Amino acid sequence: MFESLSDRLQDVFEQLGRKGKLTEEDVNTALREVRMALLEADVNLKVTKDFISRVRERAIGAEVQKSLKPSQQVIKIVHEELIETLGEPGRLNLSGPAPRVIMLVGLQGSGKTTTAAKLALMLRRDGRRPWLIACDTYRPAAVDQLVTLAKQINMPYYEEGVSAPPPDIAVRGLAAAREAGATVVLIDTAGRLQIDEAMMAELEAIRDRTQPAEVLLVADAMTGQEAVRIAEGFNQHVGLTGLILTKVDGDARGGAAISMREVTGVPIKFLTTGEKLDALEPFHPDRLASRILGMGDVLTLIERAEQAFDERQAAELQRKLLKNQFTLEDFLSQLQQVKRMGPIGQILDLLPGMGRLRQQVNIDNEDAQRQLKKVEAIIYSMTPQERRNPKLLNASRKRRVAQGSGTSVEDINALLKQFREMQRLMKMIGKGRMPNLPGMFR
Repeated sequence: MFESLSDRLQDVFEQLGRKGKLTEEDVNTALREVRMALLEADVNLKVTKDFISRVRERAIGAEVQKSLKPSQQVIKIVHEELIETLGEPGRLNLSGPAPRVIMLVGLQGSGKTTTAAKLALMLRRDGRRPWLIACDTYRPAAVDQLVTLAKQINMPYYEEGVSAPPPDIAVRGLAAAREAGATVVLIDTAGRLQIDEAMMAELEAIRDRTQPAEVLLVADAMTGQEAVRIAEGFNQHVGLTGLILTKVDGDARGGAAISMREVTGVPIKFLTTGEKLDALEPFHPDRLASRILGMGDVLTLIERAEQAFDERQAAELQRKLLKNQFTLEDFLSQLQQVKRMGPIGQILDLLPGMGRLRQQVNIDNEDAQRQLKKVEAIIYSMTPQERRNPKLLNASRKRRVAQGSGTSVEDINALLKQFREMQRLMKMIGKGRMPNLPGMFR
């Protein structure tokens, strides 16, 4: 989502980095570029002005002038002020008598229903017992969608169709959840195409009758500046306690994420990073600021890897590395586990300095997925013996594999070359040596 902003800011900092001692004019020139980059990314004008003012005050002071590397000190200041603007990480208020009620609000099309299922899944993984309540009786098939998602993840739910008033459904659903021993209840409320008094009155009634611990606005990051106005409207009427930004994996310019917290004073609590039901991340302002500045986000990468990789398989792989027994089956297994971590473009963006490399080599998520499917087809078309010992693949065997996988002999040769390189790297890692990967630590 922050690709354009990240590129602009990196360009500015690269120009600063070529200078030795920074003058006040150098700082002002750089900050003009930063200001333009923020405005083009849809950051609110007042938020941008306040941000630039704070950075300038620090950047032209002794803090930078006395620094051994002034340009790096300016980047550090921008990073720290960006974290300040994004605010403290928002945590759910789940302490108190059960069940705790979480009420999800937002405009139609923002992704409330899917987000409710994602949040329920995350809460269950944390040891909670969540329930879903379907109170969107206006959008066609909204109740059916929630029921389908709940069944998909084996989550308890409550629904009464579309005839009863939503506040009544919410109250009865809460009573059913309490009787069933639920610890958290998520209420999926109705949205409209725009804020109107009837919708707000209904939301206020649900809030007053269920006394939610959290009222979370689900906001579509693709709506840009409009998202800020929407957040202000909901906050004024129902009193928001947090924000969930959806579709941050899209091509939005990202300014809404920076602006909404500052303008409303309400913390961002979660980001959705894809369509899958596990694509929900707690919001960490320091990590997001690092992503925006092209510094990567290694902690999020590690967390994704921990969720995707099987511990037993990891231990077995380590044993094979030490004995230099890495096979095509292991190669395929690693690719499939990486695939579970998310789109390859997202993974590269989490690695420091790799966002630019991704653009230079034009890595496209869909193309990467096609390539992974091709690799899977080739390896699955081999016999178990060939997977464990690729040296068996002579010309006739390669032709057979190519025919079975719908690929060419050239594709198979390219895969085997890639596999041999991976074997070499794995052998080095197994011996405790760090392979030399060009460009990784630039």
